[in-house]
Amino acid sequence: MTRRSSSFNIMSGTQPIWLRCETKPAEHRSALTPTTAKKLIEAGFDVTVERDPNRIFADAEFAQAGCKLAEYNTWPKAPRTTPIIGLKELEMPGPDLEHTHIQFAHCYKHQEGWVDVLGRFKRGGGKLYDLEFLEDANGRRVAAFGWHAGFAGAALGLLGLAEQMEGKTLGSQSFYPNESALMERTRHAVETIRKHRPDGRVTSLIIGAHGRCGRGAIDCLEKSGLRSDEIVRWDIQETSAKSGPYQEILDVDLFINCIYLSKKIPPFLHHDTIAAAGDKRRLGMIVDVSCDTTNPNNPIPVYSINTTFEKPTVPVEGAKNLEVISIDHLPSLLPREASEAFSHDLLPSLLQLPFVTGAAGEDARSHAHEEGKGAVWMRAEKLFEKHLAEAVANGA
Repeated sequence: MTRRSSSFNIMSGTQPIWLRCETKPAEHRSALTPTTAKKLIEAGFDVTVERDPNRIFADAEFAQAGCKLAEYNTWPKAPRTTPIIGLKELEMPGPDLEHTHIQFAHCYKHQEGWVDVLGRFKRGGGKLYDLEFLEDANGRRVAAFGWHAGFAGAALGLLGLAEQMEGKTLGSQSFYPNESALMERTRHAVETIRKHRPDGRVTSLIIGAHGRCGRGAIDCLEKSGLRSDEIVRWDIQETSAKSGPYQEILDVDLFINCIYLSKKIPPFLHHDTIAAAGDKRRLGMIVDVSCDTTNPNNPIPVYSINTTFEKPTVPVEGAKNLEVISIDHLPSLLPREASEAFSHDLLPSLLQLPFVTGAAGEDARSHAHEEGKGAVWMRAEKLFEKHLAEAVANGA
């Protein structure tokens, strides 16, 4: 007999959850993995998984874990009381949303189309638990792809810079089976860059170096062969000491932005400073891991479109040999490892869902505001209600 975890003991009914497919091109990650799905089932959850030919985990892996399989993109037919979990935003335009959705919605920072996104929930009566803002009592995100985003962004930056040195543009990129396979390519890229630099150096600057994303980027650069003195690490202490634009960014080969902004600050880089540097500029590649292209607070206003794995770079207008990588799902470069890490961190919060939905019983539901018993979801719900009201005020 399968041993059930202690969290099953609080269940008075079965808690359903539905893992939907991902429709975004080149998205191979998954919010749940066979490992975490099995743990949910052991805790009394009823887990349904949509078939998805692009997901890094085979459908059979989920079936072996005890999940029910559903056809591709059939979540709109799921019972209304079943939470729908996914990663990337839903396709727009689309039907009104009547379910509770757990996903990255990219609409709380006034990104392009944010009113329309939230309007679908308003009209359908559904609810959004945005994974980007699912936080613990200390305001720290319970699960994030930041480390893998930084790691993958730094890797693509090196690959793109090496191609640029050879007079080429980085071509279409596919996912890697593991970190070792990716590092084999980046180490070769670093060797190529060194051969083209008279001083033999490959220099970089990371803003947000102390966060998850920044630490991932630094780890990639070090494993790829950059020396410590070739990695400039900036965080709030450096950026608050003086205002941008920063000459230091123009003096390195690779600039990686790893911070998200919620308010306007002077830009880190600007067209005017790039033009003024002329031939003295060393900078060749910008990786904007934050990828808030349409955010009015974007601190790198030298590009205006997101790039893709199919076309990873976009040139900076008016600047020779200067490109930007701004892919908004970078961790999909290492989908299996990124998914396992993210889903593992999300699992403790998912196990608290029954307190909020009522599957744990009405008595347990009365404790949903307590830490470890649903508070993480209650905070997310209040945030949704706040932004929904704002969207309604703007015409949703």
